[in-house]
Amino acid sequence: MRPRQPDLPRLGFGAAALGNLYTPVSDETAQAAVDAALAAGLDYFDTAPHYGFGLSESRLGDLLPNSARISTKVGRRLEPIDAPADAVRHGFAGAAPFEPVFDYSYDGVMATFEASLARLGRERVDVLLAHDLGRMTHGDAHPAQLKAFLEGGYRAMVELREAGLVGAIGLGVNEWQVCLEAAAHADFDVFLLAGRYTLLEQSALDSFLPTCVAKGVSVIAGGPFNSGILVEDAASGAPLHYNYEPAPKEIVERVARLRAVCRDHGVALPAAALRFPLAHPAVISVVPGLASAAQVNQALDWLDAPIPAAFWRDLRQAGLLHAEAPAPEDERPA
Repeated sequence: MRPRQPDLPRLGFGAAALGNLYTPVSDETAQAAVDAALAAGLDYFDTAPHYGFGLSESRLGDLLPNSARISTKVGRRLEPIDAPADAVRHGFAGAAPFEPVFDYSYDGVMATFEASLARLGRERVDVLLAHDLGRMTHGDAHPAQLKAFLEGGYRAMVELREAGLVGAIGLGVNEWQVCLEAAAHADFDVFLLAGRYTLLEQSALDSFLPTCVAKGVSVIAGGPFNSGILVEDAASGAPLHYNYEPAPKEIVERVARLRAVCRDHGVALPAAALRFPLAHPAVISVVPGLASAAQVNQALDWLDAPIPAAFWRDLRQAGLLHAEAPAPEDERPA
């Protein structure tokens, strides 16, 4: 089967924060962020039922025009529970009273997709992704969860695509290994890979990205700041975060080396982090998490910042870029 490449812009809006990830985001702040994105022509938004247990999708459903492009996800049912309104659960503050339950079955995917369409106020979405498959999430249960998906949920996603309710299908995950494992048994159009092909971490170049190029599968690069450490202020004294946890010493030291090369060339580290993944031929879009109009505008400025070729050359000479990593050209992107 020939993959269907999604028609997506180079920069997307990661909407987990609109589900109150870690901290509440007011309706006014969410609207201002979305309005700023749309005003700048940024019209691709990535969400999931898991983000605030429906809150992110509902907000986008209220705020987006039908012309905006959306990716959302399947793989978790939202089951009603009794929970205090101000509780922080699974990282979401003041989340709706639901508990996310993994369900990669045919019926589970069909039901959760229908619920997502209702929250989004849409008849279709541009990209549908199976969320958080892999050993990092499921540990010893991974083989059973992947089997359930390949035997059930994948079939549902194919049917939804063939019915025109979905433009492209794939996985939305934090580990490239499960993409290769799943691709050995099924065909996909796109993978959203979060945090594994970044200025800090490039092991995806060894086998995953070459396989995507060979198969014609598109890649959306999520988490370009590695959950914070490539955008956080190292001089503030506040903890630096990597993989949603305090960064280990070796990661902090590697980022310090990246910052030093940035200083030498007058380059903002977050600008380099946004631009880097887009140089790879498999990567069609980079999707940072955005929570406010200021963050939207800052991301747009970073994406357009000129970065000299000597910067990328010095990173490579310092052993901070994989030998096979393509580097952006030293001019403003088109």
